Amino acid sequence: MTLRRPVPADVLDAFDRLRGVAINTPILRSDELDRRTGARIFVKCENMQHSGAFKFRGAYNCLSQLDRATYPGGVVAYSTGNHGQAVATVGRMLVIATTIVMPHDAPAMKITKARKQGAEVVLYDRHRERREDIAARIASERPVAVVPPGDHPLVIAGQGTATIEALRDLKDTTVDAIVVPCGGGGLAAGTCLAIEASHSKAEVWAAEPSQFDDTRRSLLSGHRETNPRLDGSICDALLAPTPAELPFEINRERLAGVLVADDEQVMHAMRFVYEELRIIVEPGGAVALASLLSNPLALAGKTILVIASGGNVDDEMFSRALRR
Repeated sequence: MTLRRPVPADVLDAFDRLRGVAINTPILRSDELDRRTGARIFVKCENMQHSGAFKFRGAYNCLSQLDRATYPGGVVAYSTGNHGQAVATVGRMLVIATTIVMPHDAPAMKITKARKQGAEVVLYDRHRERREDIAARIASERPVAVVPPGDHPLVIAGQGTATIEALRDLKDTTVDAIVVPCGGGGLAAGTCLAIEASHSKAEVWAAEPSQFDDTRRSLLSGHRETNPRLDGSICDALLAPTPAELPFEINRERLAGVLVADDEQVMHAMRFVYEELRIIVEPGGAVALASLLSNPLALAGKTILVIASGGNVDDEMFSRALRR
């Protein structure tokens, strides 16, 4: 893997590559959402993307350019769930073998879906093992390319296509701010590049679980901070140990700031969007909406694009949210 920093042109190239492959996901509005936030909100429904999350975009942009002669064994990816599912899905589409390293306590649905796509799933204990080390070991034993969820220029560029798509669909609307869920920071970084590629003046805000705000703390300190633990939030898709290196290089220069929401606020947001928009969003995918609903003064008066980044939620967790 080459840690080449992606540029705005890479996002435009990815957008062309994904044209006709990725789903042009809908953008929804709710008068009640606007009333509660004091803003004009547009929700980009990446929960309706292939594999149930925006991660499909980065996975396809990366795997479609794989040098198969150099990597006849395919790829190995590490993921808490959605990136792994996406890589497995794209691997099946492109007939590329995939190995996915996932924590054993990842949502069962995400593990099952990766296996249904034909991936070999390698489970690990996130408290005693490092997923990067496991992927590196596999790559040392087989002719496979490592596809991390954040530290890959093609993955970052692919994630940014959601914003390119949304801004083109909202061509008659001036967007003041974009709020995106943030784990390792790849979506935020891709969004920052997409803003520049689109010649937009919109601010980009990240949203994190309140107890896993490593990007917020990293922006304050100027270097990558770590989370004190790797579990303890329902936002499983966002529980990265630290911001990914390449995304943080971009985010520390271009992010306007970071908003946060706790688990109760996230579950409220999941219920709210189901009742108002009739869409199912997983906890990590709802954190951007939760951060605005719980802090309505944060971006009041602005026109905001919010990315609902995924919808891969277990029945039990979704039922819990509806009962709140």
